Amino acid sequence: MNLFKLGAVALAMFLGVSATSASATSLGRVRQYGHVFARNVCGDVQVPGVGRCFAKVLTDARGNILESHPAITRNASTAPAGYSPLNLQSAYKVSGSGGAGYTIAVVDAFGDPSAESDLGVYRSKFGLPPCTTANGCFKKVNQNGGTSYPKADTGWGQETAIDLEMASAMCPNCHLLLVESTNDFINNLSAASNYAALHANAVSNSWGGSESGTSSYEADFNHSGVAITVSSGDSGYGVQFPASSPHVTAVGGTSLVRASNSRGWSETVWNGAGSGCSALYAKPTWQHDGLCAKRTVADVSAIADPNTGIAMYGPINARRSGWMVFGGTSVAAPLVAGIYGAKGTTASYGSNPYSNTTALFDVTSGSNGNCGGTYLCTGEVGYDGPTGLGTPDGTTAF
Repeated sequence: MNLFKLGAVALAMFLGVSATSASATSLGRVRQYGHVFARNVCGDVQVPGVGRCFAKVLTDARGNILESHPAITRNASTAPAGYSPLNLQSAYKVSGSGGAGYTIAVVDAFGDPSAESDLGVYRSKFGLPPCTTANGCFKKVNQNGGTSYPKADTGWGQETAIDLEMASAMCPNCHLLLVESTNDFINNLSAASNYAALHANAVSNSWGGSESGTSSYEADFNHSGVAITVSSGDSGYGVQFPASSPHVTAVGGTSLVRASNSRGWSETVWNGAGSGCSALYAKPTWQHDGLCAKRTVADVSAIADPNTGIAMYGPINARRSGWMVFGGTSVAAPLVAGIYGAKGTTASYGSNPYSNTTALFDVTSGSNGNCGGTYLCTGEVGYDGPTGLGTPDGTTAF
């Protein structure tokens, strides 16, 4: 164990949280988002050297997870609550075709024993083709590529389900590689992402942590030609690593609602999306906003608000799975990875959208915090921090 990891362990013990699993202690506290309540499934505590997933599950006011049932579904007992793949394909003008021969990897901490079977339920429910180990579409490995999987964790298992299902929603024909890191330490999550980038065309990371002490891990995200998407965060204005890496596509968050416009949908800034200026990492050559001397987060964005959440099938607890509704930029990062997959081309780090800004839906209203009213935390015409250049209008920008 290196000194940085030892320091994280010591601090975690001092704070009274698990040194090996920030998520396994408990769900985060109940918060209200518009008309709904939700909790962070990987807890609220941010420990240096530890990555936290950015998934938020809908609950009642007391914090009990809301399972989809006829009382909260949009179509009685025939469909789960939350947006479906068809809804998301409609909102982002993606056909659901393409992606043959393309592999999307998702990186998550700990193990999810029901990952493949839960994915099967989701894909079957929404008419997506099977993606299994047997047909060669699905593969699960640990961070070293082996089959000795980490111990299970429900919160990270829910994150895993989101990642696999959002990638599926945008690219039903893509192959899926699940890479499970030993635990939620950033060094292990980064090593898992490095393995994933060597074995996939796109990699989704729906987790993050403090930038402090991460410079030795940044090289794990430097893979030219591989589209590496990273969630910008779920606590509002502020920067997380690895979203701040200059070698990734940092994905912010929006509220997505139906509208009577030509698109049929509209979006505003989700107030939980991360954004801002990196304190460590250089600005990539394709980024030209004025207030940040270093890397600015985010690059693009997609649905993240729990109040406009997505349908997900995954572990309710260690004993069973079920339908739930989720939000967080954990939804947005794998969704964008799926759009890279649907297009089926290589990525030049995070630069692709900057060469195709007209192929994005500009998000021009809303805020994620206090930054003096600048674009770093406020939706504006053109580039802004919480939503970057905008949200996908088809696959052209990617």
